[in-house]
Amino acid sequence: MDDFIARIEKIYPPEQVETLKQVYAFAQDAHKDQRRASGEPYIVHPLSVANILLDLGMDVDAISAGLLHDVIEDTQYEYEDIAQRFGNTVAMLVEGVSKLDKLNFHSRQVMQAENLRKMLLAMSKDIRIILIKLADRLHNMRTLGFKREEKQQQTANETLEIYAPLAGRLGIFRIKWELEDLCLFYLDHDAYEEISQKVAMKRQEREESVSRVIAEVEARVKQLGIHAEINGRPKHFYSIYKKMKNQNKPFDQIFDLTAIRVIVDTIQDCYTVLGTVHTLYKPIPGRFKDYIATPKPNMYQSLHSTLIDSHGVPFEIQIRTFEMHRAAEYGIAAHWKYKEGRSDSNDLDEKLAWLRRLLDWQKDMADASEFIDTFKIDLFNDEVFCFTPKGDVINLPKEATPLDFAYYIHSAVGNRCTGARVNGRIVPLDYAIKTGDVVEIITSASSHGPSRDWLKIAKTSQARSKIRQWFKKEFKDENIVHGRDMLDKEAKRLGYTLGQLERKEAVEAALQKFSLNSLEDMYAAVGFGGLTTNQVLTRLIAEYKQAHKEERIAAQVAAAEKEGQQSSQSGGAKQPQAERLKDSHGVIVKGEADMLVRFAQCCNPVPGDDIVGYITRGRGVSIHRTDCTNVASFYGEPERLVEVSWADSPKVSGYHAEVQIISADRPRLLADVTNAISDMKMQIVAINAHMSKNQTTMINITVEITDTEQLEKMLKQLRKIPEVLEAFRTSA
Repeated sequence: MDDFIARIEKIYPPEQVETLKQVYAFAQDAHKDQRRASGEPYIVHPLSVANILLDLGMDVDAISAGLLHDVIEDTQYEYEDIAQRFGNTVAMLVEGVSKLDKLNFHSRQVMQAENLRKMLLAMSKDIRIILIKLADRLHNMRTLGFKREEKQQQTANETLEIYAPLAGRLGIFRIKWELEDLCLFYLDHDAYEEISQKVAMKRQEREESVSRVIAEVEARVKQLGIHAEINGRPKHFYSIYKKMKNQNKPFDQIFDLTAIRVIVDTIQDCYTVLGTVHTLYKPIPGRFKDYIATPKPNMYQSLHSTLIDSHGVPFEIQIRTFEMHRAAEYGIAAHWKYKEGRSDSNDLDEKLAWLRRLLDWQKDMADASEFIDTFKIDLFNDEVFCFTPKGDVINLPKEATPLDFAYYIHSAVGNRCTGARVNGRIVPLDYAIKTGDVVEIITSASSHGPSRDWLKIAKTSQARSKIRQWFKKEFKDENIVHGRDMLDKEAKRLGYTLGQLERKEAVEAALQKFSLNSLEDMYAAVGFGGLTTNQVLTRLIAEYKQAHKEERIAAQVAAAEKEGQQSSQSGGAKQPQAERLKDSHGVIVKGEADMLVRFAQCCNPVPGDDIVGYITRGRGVSIHRTDCTNVASFYGEPERLVEVSWADSPKVSGYHAEVQIISADRPRLLADVTNAISDMKMQIVAINAHMSKNQTTMINITVEITDTEQLEKMLKQLRKIPEVLEAFRTSA
């Protein structure tokens, strides 16, 4: 804490320092009863995140949000609490960083896609959100060793696939490189150790070679009267690892382990220095890249060249201006670091144009799998630089095709494309464009437009989106017919007819889900590829099953009532048909009087649950949750099912609910769980715990509660306990 205070006092004015002290005190109090997997107080994590943001030179609002980024998710405080104390901007940043609420996604892939979508939307509102998220992920990776191996692999994979490339896409290479090295440590530890040891063994030899080259370049640059900073930077381990994999070479055959960096004042100086080093050393053909004339999509600018020194040792040299160097080190964060917190909005908008394009294109993507795939292709793959016949430079993702090139130029060029020439030679439309290719698109005014197969050929979401738009506009009638046929065929394969599934309520629910206006629009969306048959039928079948279940229960209750009426007319005492409140149980039994009511122990219903009654032999009415597995067996005796409901009576405790907690094993876990329940003034009836095969702890607890609302509050608190993976009510 003292180091943090000392740092901010050197950077910010006194009033902002005081604000950050107040934020820290609030965060420390909010997390006071929590600990990390390492055993450290939880506040160590948000403080570390804030320090990483300080390294990036972020503003006070971002630093505050870094200190508070887990408060909404992991403590009792809400958005309004933060907004009231520290302002709406800080609260918005904290909320943006918070993870998705625990929703019932169909798969991990769907959950990942929804997280990506939320992250992109948050970034479009304020780029600081993703910078805080990157700082959060970096510290979590630094401390990943305290997690179990399965969690380490899962987190490292996600980081390598999403967060490290995203840091690169934003130009924050210092975070990208550290994340990649940490991921390698956990995903291929043997390779990490091999590279680490061999790099250390060659360090003296490498440093001598680098020092020699630096001295030679410094002397020549000084003769030219150019002000320059020259230093050597060792390649990070993951970069060496990728070269070994891509080139299929052992470590001993990877030579350029160090990059020499020359930083100068002007662009003219960059090219002057380049010419000088090319006269001093032999350049390797094909290894020169001019990112000043053609910046990377993340606006990275530099001259790169690989050369061979006088001793025959290859090395890479990077030449850039001081401004380019700041952008390369801090990326998008440089807007705050070097402009005293006031970013140039026009420049920032230009640099984030790719993000807004992606947000537009993702709306047309059919499912989670496609979204994740195109997200990675568009943002994270290496680029290829190709040329138009006029010499204009176009950069596309690696493995992009002539179709991607055509739609990059203009949608009209793509729609009228009939073929392509690369370097003067006719190539198929699925040809993978390479750096240096001259690409010419062959068009025809009489072209009939895109083929549906193009959706499988195009790699970028821009091209796919424009192809879908064409089908949507040009062939709506055909799309309607084609989409309905596709749905009908798939429904029959699943054992349904489309007529069965297209009930009014089901269709309305599906249209609302997919933001469509009519059934024909839904057919058309399936026809042109905007929706998949699986998406639509999953929704319709779920609605069908729910409606069918409700109809069966209604029919069974009606049959029971009819039998009761017939029984009373045949001589039995007439029973009142009005709803009747049953004693202290708080349950209304329709159509029955003076019957014993008891709650089934198989599912333990509580106020707030959907319930159904079952007339037992000699034991009154047994109350079950409608989702109880035993209810299905009652359908064979529909006359014994009876409608029941909860009475609007005062809340009383005494209802039992069983919950299960899944957690990574750690000391004091059981104590933290019982304390959390006790703090809510709730009574524990029974508890047991055991270790599963995958080394997770399973805790089963029965508690006394008043209703489902109290149960949900308890589950929320349990999920906030460190190392708890999930807490849920056990199904019947």
